[in-house]
Amino acid sequence: MPIYEYRCKQCGNEFEVIQNVDDKQPPCPECDSKDIEKNLSITHTGQSSCGAPRKSPFS
Repeated sequence: MPIYEYRCKQCGNEFEVIQNVDDKQPPCPECDSKDIEKNLSITHTGQSSCGAPRKSPFS
């Protein structure tokens, strides 16, 4: 399962959630707001699903 990074637009809290691609966005764990945005996460882009490093498209 991928790790998604979110930022709450109401209180500014940034948090990570491990979830399926089709799961709903979670509420903010600090203020319970549903006004959140998904941030680009680089923690999940460096490896393939089996854990082996992917070849960079820039090399």
